[in-house]
Amino acid sequence: MKPAFPIAEIPDEASLEKGRKLFAGNSDFLKGVVAMDGLPPADRMEVCFAGRSNVGKSTLINALTGRKALARASNTPGRTQEINYFTLMDDHYLVDLPGYGFANAPVAVVAKWQRLLKAYLSGRATLRRVFLLIDARHGPKDVDEEIMALLGSSAVTFQVVLTKVDKLKKPEQDKIIAKTRETLARFPAAYPEIVLTSSAKSEGLDVLRTIIATME
Repeated sequence: MKPAFPIAEIPDEASLEKGRKLFAGNSDFLKGVVAMDGLPPADRMEVCFAGRSNVGKSTLINALTGRKALARASNTPGRTQEINYFTLMDDHYLVDLPGYGFANAPVAVVAKWQRLLKAYLSGRATLRRVFLLIDARHGPKDVDEEIMALLGSSAVTFQVVLTKVDKLKKPEQDKIIAKTRETLARFPAAYPEIVLTSSAKSEGLDVLRTIIATME
């Protein structure tokens, strides 16, 4: 019997090709948004990437698109303070949300980000799914669960993407997957599939590209 949150499998050739073609096309940085009135027109499907500071969101976006400097990665937690929009061909937006769990950010700045995040999540009709990135070396933390609850209250489906899986041996990986499944079982908004990725080793990127390209 399959577990409640199985690992996403490699898709069939036709679906893989859809993902490859979508991400091989033009992708560009569009704008950074600091307030709801700055959002681009809601004229196409969008998916967004959320996660704790330094979980590897920018690195994953760069790896997916094959553009090394499309999204700016930072070693400073909380550096990405805007909702960053990227175009993917003419019919998708990729959205990089501000990292949460800001170790060094002032309280007022954190509060402002959280307000923007809540407004965006609950008010964006074209948002199809949030990909919630979790560092495979640590598994879900309390702050991740807070975001899962926020996504649920905003009626937004989220799918967990475990990053940096190349850093773990198989027994450690199995433990983290089990812990992640146990956590997700408490959140009805969780999409029933987990994606394993490594930007460094290009693992799982074709799976994630295909999920985005074939999303209705």
